[in-house]
Amino acid sequence: MPNVRRILDERVTAALRAAFPDVPDAPAIVTPSQEERFGDYQANGAMGLAKRLKRKPREVAEAVLAHLDLADLAEKPEIAGPGFINLRLKADWVAGQLGAANQVRSERSEDDRLGVPRAERPETVVVDYSAPNLAKEMHVGHLRSTIIGDALVRMLEFAGHKVVRQNHVGDWGTQFGMLITNLLRREWGNRVDLSASLENLEAFYVDSKFKFDGDDAFAAEARENVVRLQQGDRVCRRHWRMYIRASLRHCEKIYKRLGVRLNRRDLKPESAYNDVLPDIVRALRGKGLLTESEGAQCVFLKSAIRDPQSAIPAKPLFVAKDGSPLPLIVQKSDEGYLYATTDLAAIAFRTGRLPPSANPQSAIRNPQSPRADRILYVVDARQSLHFQMLFECAQQAGFAPAGVHLEHVAFGTMMGPDGRPFKTREGGTVKLMDLLDEAEKRALDLVTQKNPDLSEDERKRIAQIVGIGAVKYADLSQNRTSDYVFSWEKMLALDGNTAPYMQYACARVRSIFRKGGHDEKALRGDAAPVPLAAPQEVALGKAVLRFAEAVERALEDYRPNVLAAYLYDLAQAFTAFYDACPVLPSPEPVRTHRLKLCDLVARVIERGLGLLGIETAERM
Repeated sequence: MPNVRRILDERVTAALRAAFPDVPDAPAIVTPSQEERFGDYQANGAMGLAKRLKRKPREVAEAVLAHLDLADLAEKPEIAGPGFINLRLKADWVAGQLGAANQVRSERSEDDRLGVPRAERPETVVVDYSAPNLAKEMHVGHLRSTIIGDALVRMLEFAGHKVVRQNHVGDWGTQFGMLITNLLRREWGNRVDLSASLENLEAFYVDSKFKFDGDDAFAAEARENVVRLQQGDRVCRRHWRMYIRASLRHCEKIYKRLGVRLNRRDLKPESAYNDVLPDIVRALRGKGLLTESEGAQCVFLKSAIRDPQSAIPAKPLFVAKDGSPLPLIVQKSDEGYLYATTDLAAIAFRTGRLPPSANPQSAIRNPQSPRADRILYVVDARQSLHFQMLFECAQQAGFAPAGVHLEHVAFGTMMGPDGRPFKTREGGTVKLMDLLDEAEKRALDLVTQKNPDLSEDERKRIAQIVGIGAVKYADLSQNRTSDYVFSWEKMLALDGNTAPYMQYACARVRSIFRKGGHDEKALRGDAAPVPLAAPQEVALGKAVLRFAEAVERALEDYRPNVLAAYLYDLAQAFTAFYDACPVLPSPEPVRTHRLKLCDLVARVIERGLGLLGIETAERM
């Protein structure tokens, strides 16, 4: 399955350069048409080029057409309006491409790429996502990072890149002092088995926080235990590890239910970088980037390193509302470290640029640095300033060398019906496990209502697929930078742009094969063209061919909703085809051709939803 938009873009670009060799950088700007009457694609590059040349757009478009060769795949191009070039694919060419995509050479479904080529220049991409705080249970605030990150990982891997997952969990800090103190006191009291204390992490955290806030002696002991923990005290480390293990087990249950590909091998927690933090501070000092301010070590980032011979000081890059420079604090006055310090160490590790260490036994100092070409941080948009400062500091310090791209993949907030961040009715934080339980419960009610004849086990299995898929798709189908309103009714609807609608489209295709007694795998043995006659067949075939470009466009700026929108358009095209073109009643060879087309549609939707981390069911 080719990337049609890229093929057309290359052809139109070549024609632009042939027509106007003095302007070699003119872009073709090929996009899918918004209306079918204008063709399948539009090339809009003549408009911008005409403005640069101070000529009429239609004249420029006509000159481009004189050099444009699309006879093998498209009808004769047409100029519309002031200078748009409309392009319409030939049905025979589409049929041939569908045939090539149909052929499967492996029995493993994960090997079925539907003919989509891999990246010509694969990169090593580190994706930092999920990253819950291990002090308490995961809540809805962790959902977006976890599932957006997982979808990007899946798409990047499918595109052919080497992806390194990093779960930079919060397992180090002041809150662990109070948790350790509570564990120690319970152990000394010998009243409650410690494992039982950790069965409900949220309750244990609330109890510890209550004691920390209301008992001065407890709070003082907690602060002392933070220092002991950081200094390697054996007793504190033992209780800390006990709590971390219990918390990680909870996270793994969430990941398993969500179908998210994160495991212990992907963990690189804050504590992993603890031993190299002094090296990071020394390296910053060696670069002349550190300034002491009120006892803390800070980096005041400037537009350029000041030239000692110049009387003009470098301007601060980041300032507060009052115009004063903002610091990136890397070491507190009590010599403790902050998130920024750990984040700088993580960048240095991921790029292979950790500074020489005074502690050669450090666990982080190993040959497993991924040597990243790109590092993506899938983190709440409210952290934008932190990442802007972090990336600038890493680049100035040499932790992120030229050619390594650091990108904050920011996302908005899940909102409740009241337009405020999603909360429980009592105003508390919604536990992620509770949200998933509710999703499966509502999905089970829906499945039971629609198909009561299914066995209980099958209804529960379908409810799990539909419920979890609905939560994920409702999020991933949104523009990630926007806030969105969480609605059970909308996400579980069987019509509209929802997971159940997409999953039902797949189930309907599979039901065609069951009813007719056909084996879809038997249709995948050859690459013969899939003829398209009816207008709905042609439209559906063209929609199938846009899969490769949909994945590419989704990865251009890390927006899973682009892929979700494509899949919804494909499902709608299938519905129009199914309503107008009988499949099983059709005579041969039309029946086989339409069965092949149906199978391709199901495979594309299944693969596309799979790239979003969403399962499908054989029946619903």
